[in-house]
Amino acid sequence: MRQHVIARNPRIAIASLALSAAALVGIATREGWSEEAIIPTKGDVPTLGFGMTRRPDGSPVKLGDRTSPVEALQRSLAYIQRDETRIKECVKAPLHQAEYDLYLNFAYNIGMDGFCASTLVKKLNAGDYVGACGEIMRWYRAAGYDCRTPGNKRCAGLWKDRQKSHAACMAAQ
Repeated sequence: MRQHVIARNPRIAIASLALSAAALVGIATREGWSEEAIIPTKGDVPTLGFGMTRRPDGSPVKLGDRTSPVEALQRSLAYIQRDETRIKECVKAPLHQAEYDLYLNFAYNIGMDGFCASTLVKKLNAGDYVGACGEIMRWYRAAGYDCRTPGNKRCAGLWKDRQKSHAACMAAQ
């Protein structure tokens, strides 16, 4: 009986990668939709549409701001495309498409400045892919609150998201 070996796609230079449609849908789904600006968790900044914290002119979203689904998706895509430029500046390690999408999603959630300055990126660039996955689990706070707290209704979704992202990251290894 002949054995079949499935070859894993090799990691490729990050400059060759681009956001997949699945990742865009994943970001929109994770962030959720709001037509009017909301404060997603106590102590957080106002967000609008699919988690946008900035208006098209770059100023912060304010309570009372409104958007449509199409405008929000267009703005999120434009924002993510700007993030792609920045992620390619700070991450030098080759990645699988799934890793690239996951890290873009993560950076969209925590902010590109925090992402690029993180130990996660340092580990990626050192070739420590498993260690980089582990760093996802260190981002468990929202506005200073520990979202791992059992039974919390404040930001339990953030902790569940981190667990899901970590599992997906490890599956890509």
